Amino acid sequence: MASTKKDPVLVILQLTGANDYLNTIVPYTNPLYWDNRPKVNIPEDQVLPIDDDLAFRSDTEQLKAIYDQGNMAIIHGIGFENSPRSHFRAMDIWHTCEPDKIGIDGWVAKVIRDLDPSAENVLKGVNFGQGLPRALTMRGVPVTSVNHLETYGVFSSVRTSEQERAQLLDSFARMYAPAIGTGPTMEYLGQTGLDALKGADIIKVAPERYTSTIEYPNSAIAKALKDVAQVHLADLGTQVFYTSHGPFDTHFNQGGSHAKLWMEISEAVESFFADLKEHDAGDNLVMMVFSEFGRRVRDNGTGTDHGAAGVAFVLGERVKGGMYGTYPSLKPEDLTQGDLAPNYDFRGFYSSLVDKWLGLDPVPIVGGQFEQMAFV
Repeated sequence: MASTKKDPVLVILQLTGANDYLNTIVPYTNPLYWDNRPKVNIPEDQVLPIDDDLAFRSDTEQLKAIYDQGNMAIIHGIGFENSPRSHFRAMDIWHTCEPDKIGIDGWVAKVIRDLDPSAENVLKGVNFGQGLPRALTMRGVPVTSVNHLETYGVFSSVRTSEQERAQLLDSFARMYAPAIGTGPTMEYLGQTGLDALKGADIIKVAPERYTSTIEYPNSAIAKALKDVAQVHLADLGTQVFYTSHGPFDTHFNQGGSHAKLWMEISEAVESFFADLKEHDAGDNLVMMVFSEFGRRVRDNGTGTDHGAAGVAFVLGERVKGGMYGTYPSLKPEDLTQGDLAPNYDFRGFYSSLVDKWLGLDPVPIVGGQFEQMAFV
């Protein structure tokens, strides 16, 4: 748990669509990488070496700088057994910590519940983006969901009448009804949905209080992280932020799209942490970055298909930087159906953050005891 007197804050960045692990942290000296990636690879003159085996891609130089400062942990081989290679099912597993059945309650919602058992602060957890990720849903747990602060509103940027708000909530209910039933869905929205609307009305004070000399890039993820910074600096009691970037589903023409996505993330993250530093507000915040699974070892000619093991990151002033875990073997006999085999359960990753950073008991949140890492 953070030793600072300020409450610990967790920012969660979801890479939607399954990020290509092999072309993010590149095994640039491994012959098997080149054998399997004759077309979709990162050339040796376009990598930023970490050591003699692994490297960042050159369009993530800002992230490499954060790593070199000791403020980034790289978590190798993350995932779970029997990857379904389905975006929807895999993301559900990451969101609910239920690999063997369809989960209902989101792990982040459980965190928010335990941080604020009386549900006194509707801004304890804030999502920036369309809709509300399953990770943040749980009956009785209020979460505020805002698309953009500059055009604040829940589920979209519409400044709504009561009738329009009811229609937005109904669309949300229809989205989740197949999983948890119409009755519980409407009951959940009766309180939590309205709390989210209330939170959106409160949160508009954040831009009014915000001043900064940092100029963020013009990208969706940069706008989202600037919004996170504004709310964090407004001191509204938010301890969990959630946002996403993508799409990382690079079946075709991966080279350009994957490079663009990572360049946007690298530049946005640099601006975000520079903003916190300018305001002396980064010592109680860490950011975790994850994707639902990696991609296949062998390319398909112009892109890569769904895989298994992936990579995660944790960034911040209080992070014990370095590489954690083991990069999965590329040897054919060690692959799982042609994919990198996961060797670290994602629930251990969550547990490490929940326990060591947020100071909560991870067992009821992730559904058991899993190996933790000491990156915070």
